[in-house]
Amino acid sequence: MTSKATQKDHPEISAANFPALRSFLRGYFHEDVADEYGTLEEAAAQFYEDADPDERKAVWSEWSRFLVSTKNLSLSAINKLLNEKLGAACRLQGDDVEKISRALQGIRPASEEKNDEDEDY
Repeated sequence: MTSKATQKDHPEISAANFPALRSFLRGYFHEDVADEYGTLEEAAAQFYEDADPDERKAVWSEWSRFLVSTKNLSLSAINKLLNEKLGAACRLQGDDVEKISRALQGIRPASEEKNDEDEDY
């Protein structure tokens, strides 16, 4: 699917329709995400810590709506929309969607949960 086909097929995916998600993606899913956060999941977890409850709610709502709108698309097509229309500068891989979804709900990455368990002893 070409960029034009992706944009034509999903005109509802736009910065105007997803302003909170676009702001989140531009602020956290930028080209330095690996250096700054390590993973996309960690970047989303950091957003959850940084954001106030209204920001969290808005981003979660728009992320959920984005996922519903793109549920039948390939990961490649989803990446095109995130990058070309919503301002992300990175590519989702494998189970990133699930991990990001969990982090945006305040569910800490498994690596952090394991570290906390180790520190209790």
